[in-house]
Amino acid sequence: MTRDSSEDRDDRGVAIVAFAQTGHRADTAEVSEVEMLIPVLQDVLGQVGLKAGEIGFTCSGSSDYLAGRAFSFTMALDGVGAWPPISESHVEMDGAWALYEAWVELLTGEADTALVYAYGKSSPGRLRDVLTRQLDPYYVAPLWPDSVSLAALQAQALIDAGDTDERELAGVAARSRTSAADNPHAQLRGSAEPGQLLGGDYLVQPLRSHDAPPVGDGAAAVVLAAGDAARRLCSRPAWIRGMDHRIEAHSLGVRDLTDSPSTRLAAERAGAFQRPLDTAELHAPFTSQEIVLRKALRLDPSVNVNPSGGALAANPVMAAGLIRLGEAAARIHRGASDRALAHATSGPCLQQNLVAVLEGEPA
Repeated sequence: MTRDSSEDRDDRGVAIVAFAQTGHRADTAEVSEVEMLIPVLQDVLGQVGLKAGEIGFTCSGSSDYLAGRAFSFTMALDGVGAWPPISESHVEMDGAWALYEAWVELLTGEADTALVYAYGKSSPGRLRDVLTRQLDPYYVAPLWPDSVSLAALQAQALIDAGDTDERELAGVAARSRTSAADNPHAQLRGSAEPGQLLGGDYLVQPLRSHDAPPVGDGAAAVVLAAGDAARRLCSRPAWIRGMDHRIEAHSLGVRDLTDSPSTRLAAERAGAFQRPLDTAELHAPFTSQEIVLRKALRLDPSVNVNPSGGALAANPVMAAGLIRLGEAAARIHRGASDRALAHATSGPCLQQNLVAVLEGEPA
């Protein structure tokens, strides 16, 4: 779905008006998901001066596989407050897809405001094995290829095709984590020079530890508002001018791992190619995936990619994609960006991809 940014100011545009996140950490064993989430919800609602009961629609994203128990997301509603009854939904996906559902809800006029939140605690289990549950259950999952090994296959395909090399990948890691030095929420902040990174041991060849995301816990939340409500709640709303999501074939064997046509199509439908961008928050958990996304999105070298540090600095599963949208919106809120792209992914080797284009109105 796409909305043209040239529409009149009185249209029912939808904007991100507030964003909050945890400080992402390697382990949060001392708190439950609800305890981790409550301060974030209080923060994001406090930014717009609303109470949970004043929100028109609530949608969340999480995974029961991380928690290890069925319907674990219902416990998180304790942090929101489900009584008196609220209009609520949940997606077993990254919170970026929950935001998409909320965006559609607001576009239809069913609500004027929405609260979207997502969370994930990866520390209790071995994430590399948990993520195998996303694979084709007949032909791939029984082989138990872990997420890092699959990312290494993609990286090697890129190297073999001449699209990148290990030094360029180290440069992506160094740039991302150096950018995160100013991000108080990032799990990893700062980096050695690319040459030093290349001296490290392989995680799964050709990927070293700097090419992979940190495993950690975290949560994030945004508030969406439509039309005049957005202008009332935020001095410079981040208007969602277009958003779309697409999926690649489930079988890795029929895909070209060096390209992401689903990302390109989603970007086209979202209007990303209509005018220049100044910022791109890409959900690329592995350095090699940024190479694929840059090509698919036709990003100009002048675009500021992952000024927050991206998923290489903090990758709370089920929240990292929502954080890309939140970080892009926050830059618009404070006047650091005028037209930003936000991308979220899910599944192995960039299987599912969501792209949104956010704009701030001229001062």
